[in-house]
Amino acid sequence: MNPPSTPLSATLADLRKSYERAELDEQASQAQPLRQFDQWLQEAVAAQVPEPNAMTLATVGSDLRPSTRIVLIKGYDEHGIVWFTNYGSRKGCELAGNPFAALQFHWVELERVVRIEGLVEKVSDAESDAYFHSRPLDSRIGAWASPQSQVISGRGVLVANAARYGAQFLLKPPRPAHWGGYRLVPERWEFWQGRKSRLHDRLRYRLEAGQWLRERLAP
Repeated sequence: MNPPSTPLSATLADLRKSYERAELDEQASQAQPLRQFDQWLQEAVAAQVPEPNAMTLATVGSDLRPSTRIVLIKGYDEHGIVWFTNYGSRKGCELAGNPFAALQFHWVELERVVRIEGLVEKVSDAESDAYFHSRPLDSRIGAWASPQSQVISGRGVLVANAARYGAQFLLKPPRPAHWGGYRLVPERWEFWQGRKSRLHDRLRYRLEAGQWLRERLAP
């Protein structure tokens, strides 16, 4: 294969976008970060952006190396942000050793980013049970079939496991003990709105003496 006539790095360096859709002003923003998040998430859903519920989860392992992956938000309230996964996965093992994590939503079409940092805890068994049993049957079987983050010899392992557990549990698979929910309890929020000339709007909320302090950050 012949090398490209223009180095990719040069092509990437020339990519430009002017952010001009909206602004984020202290006076117009919500005093509480959860309300600001709710407003932006609802706007993302209404705008039909692709997978507005997708968020990047960042954790740090015992080797101090960060790792990220995409998970789906399944609930949020004054107690925190909830998602569900395999407790034995890499993220689960890293959270067991270091329960602090960060989340990020990127709604490209709206030129918006939300970042959330805080302590992560497991949700109650009752909450995990309720969500698990609301999932489609194939997703419930999949929770049993996949030894998430472990090395397997091929996709056939997953197919065979799914068949085995499907035959074992039929229409009523119970929630595996290794699967359930996490809740990130926010300590910091940041809302980023793209603006022209790279002079973006960044508002950070951080807890101070039990109250949310709102601050503007330089872009």
